[in-house]
Amino acid sequence: MDSCLKAFMVALPGLGIMILGLDIGGANTKLAGSRGEIRESIYLPLWKEAPLARILQSVAERTSPQAVGVVMTGELADCYPSKKDGVLSIKSAVEGAFDCPCHFWGVGGFGWTDLLDLAAANWSASAALIAGEVGDCIFVDMGSTTTDLIPIRGRPQAALTDFGRLVRGELVYSGLLRTNLATLLRRVEIGGSWVPLSSELFAISADACLALGEIPADGYACDAPDNAPRTREASLRRLARTVCADLSEIGEDGALAIARQARWRQQKILRLALERQAGAWGLDLVVAAGIGEARIVEACRDPDLSCRPLSSIYDRSLSGIFPAFAVARLLERDLAGGI
Repeated sequence: MDSCLKAFMVALPGLGIMILGLDIGGANTKLAGSRGEIRESIYLPLWKEAPLARILQSVAERTSPQAVGVVMTGELADCYPSKKDGVLSIKSAVEGAFDCPCHFWGVGGFGWTDLLDLAAANWSASAALIAGEVGDCIFVDMGSTTTDLIPIRGRPQAALTDFGRLVRGELVYSGLLRTNLATLLRRVEIGGSWVPLSSELFAISADACLALGEIPADGYACDAPDNAPRTREASLRRLARTVCADLSEIGEDGALAIARQARWRQQKILRLALERQAGAWGLDLVVAAGIGEARIVEACRDPDLSCRPLSSIYDRSLSGIFPAFAVARLLERDLAGGI
């Protein structure tokens, strides 16, 4: 157990209750205990009518928490006609699953007054915890779908909606697994020729990662675009399809060339986003989190930013589920009277 967790447990010797944190996204639902005793991510694509209520009931039965802290981003899934409808649906599923008090974190904390304050507030919980335990920095969390870049000066300084964060470059729609390669590349060089990419959803960033050996097969924690196996061979076939080819036409070298160029482009996007926030806020320390933590560390080298991986502060397995852990930790602190 890391020193931060040990220190917090010493500060709360008499609390003795299990607090569960939930981060309910459009693609993944993550859970963590406030002291790291539970660490889990469940692939649960809401736009495919995933059984959120049933899964949450199962979680409630096997964890038996005394209180639950909740953040969400899943309200943006296009199965909901509006973000407000999504918030209401997710909130209802949580409250129907747990018998204990459920505390929902909004962009301003637990004391929200507008339902839309709960929309896409997971970054806010993470940044609030980091602000108190690390201080001024750019908190960067790269997940399967998006990357958050949150400037912290005394407190988190980001815009309060996804739209506002997109405008200010604090939200980048590029993630380690689910990014359509056609959004990264207009063309690729294969065998000395420049070839336009098809705009179809033929391959995603997980295919590039798997083909290049950056993730294991079980790290491909989402659906493949063609619903075929999530193996290296299948990923190479999907990469070839982005240029309307079979793997036999361009060979493994051609498919790997696509993967490398997609990776390079994604890193450039991340690096430019980091430079923008560092310049705007005069910050040179980055705290890197998420399943793409290593990518963030790499992206900090060119701008010569100091980078502190979250896995060096907490246990490595918490990095990919940090918003769930953060909201549980913040709730424990809140229930203990602000200790």
